[in-house]
Amino acid sequence: MENGISLYPGLDNTPDENLALLEKAAQAGIRRVFTSLHIPETDVAALKQEIGSLLRAARRHHMEVISDVSPATCQLLDLPEFTPTSFRMLGITTLRLDYGFSAEEIARLTHRFPEMRFQLNASTITNRILKDLQDAGTDFSHIDALHNFYPRRGTGISEEFMVRKTMMLHKLGIKTGAFVPSQHRRRSPLKDGLPTLEDHREESADLAARHLIALGIDSVFIADSLPSDDELQLVGSLNDDLVTLQARLLTGNTFQQKLLSHTFTARPDEARDAIRASESRDLLKKLDGIIQPNNTIIRPIGAITIDNQQYQRYMGELQIIRTPQEADARTNVAAIVDENEVNLLQYITPGRKFSFRFHK
Repeated sequence: MENGISLYPGLDNTPDENLALLEKAAQAGIRRVFTSLHIPETDVAALKQEIGSLLRAARRHHMEVISDVSPATCQLLDLPEFTPTSFRMLGITTLRLDYGFSAEEIARLTHRFPEMRFQLNASTITNRILKDLQDAGTDFSHIDALHNFYPRRGTGISEEFMVRKTMMLHKLGIKTGAFVPSQHRRRSPLKDGLPTLEDHREESADLAARHLIALGIDSVFIADSLPSDDELQLVGSLNDDLVTLQARLLTGNTFQQKLLSHTFTARPDEARDAIRASESRDLLKKLDGIIQPNNTIIRPIGAITIDNQQYQRYMGELQIIRTPQEADARTNVAAIVDENEVNLLQYITPGRKFSFRFHK
């Protein structure tokens, strides 16, 4: 999974802050950079002065640079003509084609410039647009998509709308990205965060990003100007198609902790009351251990349980509880999902992989 940051030369950050951000992102394993070259509040003179050094630094780290473009961008960057080759020479490797490009023009670009990538606006895509692109002979191997972010409070899209648009694109094999806000420094002029989903406006970048992945998003971008080091590290470490749950350990037993450190797959025969891990009992056999009774308390929603030796052949069965259950001497409550993350349980559908990240 290749996640990203956003850079806005000529707006908010100093040139040194932008270069430092790019360097830290590269060290965190982030490989994509989004930039917009037509924000009205941008200091154009500062942008022109700074853009070259940023693009060179991104190229040194082999980072993909995605830019919103329009014919007016050529004048802004002092390019002689609007061609993908001109942008490529600057270091912009992916062009986000929003308004002003017909299906025929996009199809022609994908064939004439195979060294470039092109990006669709996932939030405004329609079945009609995709049909027109297919009819025009677009080479979709050069295409991905990215949802918008929404600076004005109350204008971010809903989860249902985003999922519908994303599924539309996935049917054609088009990978799709979306934005999360930073809670460290928010971008001007409104400074209300830059989320794709309105629900994420006040959410931590980490939880918002894991929510997007749970919803099927392929690439997460931090949209705001200057994310914290922790935000960069957490987003840089995310895995594709994996629902990661933050939880609190309730056991000091190192053997149970070792079992909980693995990645699991939800069983295909979905239980009514719990998410059952497919691999946990086999993992226990490989670890060649015994689960002793420990913390056999009531099991609230979000409890992460491991069956102990009293459950006989079920020893090692790992579950996440969906429906509250009474205490059972045969089942240990080893950990519990954070209350504000219980919503993510609904996305652990049969066959979906999941893992835990523990804090004290």
